[in-house]
Order: sequence, then C-alpha cells, then structure tokens
Amino acid sequence: MGLYDFLAQYWPRLLTGAGITVAQFLLAAALGVAISLCMGLMKLSQNALLRGAAVTYIEIFRGTSLVVQLYWIFFVLPLFGLTIEKFTAGYLAVGMNIGAYGAELVRGGILSVPKGQWEAALAINMSPAQRMRRIILPQALVNMLPPWGNLMIELLKGTALVSLISVADLMFEARQINSSTFLSAQVFGAALLIYYVLARFLVTPFMRWLERHMARKLGRT
Repeated sequence: MGLYDFLAQYWPRLLTGAGITVAQFLLAAALGVAISLCMGLMKLSQNALLRGAAVTYIEIFRGTSLVVQLYWIFFVLPLFGLTIEKFTAGYLAVGMNIGAYGAELVRGGILSVPKGQWEAALAINMSPAQRMRRIILPQALVNMLPPWGNLMIELLKGTALVSLISVADLMFEARQINSSTFLSAQVFGAALLIYYVLARFLVTPFMRWLERHMARKLGRT
C-alpha cells in the first residue's frame, strides 16, 4: 500500500486517537499541576505530618514505574471495590505521576524567591496565605515555568502508556492498525509525526507564551 492510500484510509483513525491523546494530556496536566502545588507547599510546611505525607507521596510516585502505577489503578483497585473506567484511570495515573515530579519544581521555585520578598511581605502584615498567594507564588511561577515546559513534554509522551489499558489514544490506534496491516513504517512514522507536532507546535509554544505573559505581569520584561 502506498503512502497516499495508507493516509487516505487510516488518517481519520489516527486523528481520532490523537484527539484522545490531547484529552488525556489536558486532564493529566490539570491534575498534575494541582497535585504539584499541594505537595510542593506541603513539603515546605512546618507541620511534620504534612511534610511526611508529601515526602511519602513524592517518593512512591517518583520511585516506581508509571506502568505499574497505571496497572494498580486500573487492575488492582477493583479488587478492593474501587472500579475506575479506563479513560479516567489513564489520566489519573499519568497526572498523579507527573504531580510528584512537579512538586519538586514547585518547592524549588518557591525557595528561589529572594529572602527580601518574604521579609517585605511580612513587614506589611500579610498573613502566610496572603504572602504565598500574592507575593511568593507569582514570582516562583516565573522561575519554575521553564522546567515545567520540559515536564509537560514528558507528560505528553507518558500518555502513550494509557494504550496498555486499551484507552483508544494515538498509540492504541497505531498498534491496532499495525496489527492488521503490518505497515509498521507508515503507521509508526505517522504516529511519530503527530506526537512531534503536538509537542513542537502546541505544548512548547503555549509554555513559552505563558513564560512571557507571567514575566510581563511581574515587570521582568
């Protein structure tokens, strides 16, 4: 089968799979960012219990395979009476995993804010919550956005693993097409191109725009 005939026949399926991949990415990213903020702040807490909970979460999810975590959520939790639909299990696993890595970026970003900013916020009688929300986090966000861009690319690539639990994403569709046509070069070449386009022309430009926007907001440009 020629390349044109292949694309004419299977391109719609690959694009449908790419749509599922984008949905998985967006949901996992939202969950991952929320977890990162919570765990990053908890790890900086003066409360030993909160710090311990954050450290435990981060160590477990950074120290074990995403595939194992995915299988635990989809296959093991039902044994304890908690059944999760495969689409939901996919972005939950990826989001929880990336959240553990993001927590360290949040912690590092907060610690990178100059000490004088903390002292100034304290001098004008801001509460701890106000200091964090209005002074510290906005500056920390600018510092942590560049590594977050790399993490978002890793998240996008990590979504390919949800095909292992039969979520009909781009990789799942590619494998299904390959198993019936054996046109491996065309199938996985097309999948590779789509992943590259998503990373290079969607995720990366958005993260760079966000960096510039936050920098302008803080008057750094």
